[in-house]
Amino acid sequence: MNPFSCSCGRRREHGEQDKKNTNRDPRINNLGRAIEDDFATIRETYATPKHPIVLAHGLLGFDELRLAGTLLPGVHYWRGITEAMRANGIQVITASVPASASIEERALKLSQDIATKANGKSVNIIAHSMGGLDARYMISRLQPENVEVLSLTTVASPHRGSAFADFMLEEIGPTYLPRVYKFFNGFGVSTGAFSQLSRNYMLEDFNPNTPDDEAVRYFSYGAMFEPGFWSAFKQTHAVVERFEGANDGLVSVESAKWGTYKGTLKSVASRLAGTERKFNAIAFYLDIADMLAKEGL
Repeated sequence: MNPFSCSCGRRREHGEQDKKNTNRDPRINNLGRAIEDDFATIRETYATPKHPIVLAHGLLGFDELRLAGTLLPGVHYWRGITEAMRANGIQVITASVPASASIEERALKLSQDIATKANGKSVNIIAHSMGGLDARYMISRLQPENVEVLSLTTVASPHRGSAFADFMLEEIGPTYLPRVYKFFNGFGVSTGAFSQLSRNYMLEDFNPNTPDDEAVRYFSYGAMFEPGFWSAFKQTHAVVERFEGANDGLVSVESAKWGTYKGTLKSVASRLAGTERKFNAIAFYLDIADMLAKEGL
């Protein structure tokens, strides 16, 4: 699953870079550590965080999807990741928010899920894609009842919007956009998310009105890949690259940087490009948990 400059001068500086590492790809020399084969395999041991981890999914995501009711096993967004974390002694909480609703709606549901499932414990949140925006809004504006959020780690989240969202809104145009929304709404599909993923909305509305909480630690990862000829993300990648540079097909590395930037996952989507995949998502998320543990979280 491919699973999208902050104008708030008073916040802690975003996009902190790890200068101890050099990258072979000149396009990402200024975008943090290039992570290529670091997570190809699962290590034998990982440190365990003190507090539960909340996994927050992205746009069009889900906790568990059942296509045939109870007749077939459900499809899990975090397949293998929750099981591996629990096997390492980590308490994991999964949240399920409306797939394409507005950030405000998704954040409210995220807050309710955490308040219900955390049982008053402090938590660390790991969020993929749009889930990072939901979590930022929740932390800044909705703090879950009786729960303290200690950290937020975002993975390929569009903190500064996506050029592809801009492209789609411009291509459809103001005349036809209401009709498209009405069509989806007719099937019970919310459309609040789409306009909010534009670069203009994120930079001029969301970011200035959603300040970071000084008591929360913020970490982030970006991702990039080179699409092959048959890649499903070839066109979207080209659009984002034209305006924002290196990207994962929907979200640029620059847009993904927030708080302490931990590095750029390179070729995460390589399987779609028809090349060898050197990335194990389970190993990656276990490493995030390990990092949080070593940060005392």
